[in-house]
Amino acid sequence: MTDKCNVLVICGSLRKGSYNAAIARALPSLAPPEMTFTPAASFGRFPIYNADDQAATGIPADVVAWCDAIRKADAVVVVSPEYNWSIPGGLKNAIDWASREKEVCFKDKPVALQSASGGQVGGARMQYHLRMALTTLDAFMFGKPEVFVNFAAKKIDEKTGELTDQAVKDVIKQQLAAFAKFIKRVKA
Repeated sequence: MTDKCNVLVICGSLRKGSYNAAIARALPSLAPPEMTFTPAASFGRFPIYNADDQAATGIPADVVAWCDAIRKADAVVVVSPEYNWSIPGGLKNAIDWASREKEVCFKDKPVALQSASGGQVGGARMQYHLRMALTTLDAFMFGKPEVFVNFAAKKIDEKTGELTDQAVKDVIKQQLAAFAKFIKRVKA
């Protein structure tokens, strides 16, 4: 790894006005200078995973490209909402596809999680389930500090889509600074 650390950002929401997309867009301004961020391509058009389809036609090209982007990055940040106390279906489907590659793209990849939701717990249950799914794929999961943005509508400007809450910005800065150190340790 060079002095710069290229981090791929996966947004778990497909919604146009997503709170999580707003958080993801704020990351470059809150990160230490050695981190650069690249948004991952959308997984919105991935077919529902079905082993029969994979056996018949292989892994779709857009899934392969998504996995290649993960492989090329030094690390990954996943910023995702919580749907029904768990991982959004589209994101889980993308992870299921990724798990079917011969060389799983998340293997040995440092990964940090963030979540924003309109409710009290800020996506904590989703993070718990996502942590389990990615640990199964041998990702190196970053621990603390954690980022849970609760009552997100009060912390993101509805008109501009910008993160406005200073306390949230501060915890994201803390997480990204610690994550940068974690990435260096993992890659050493």
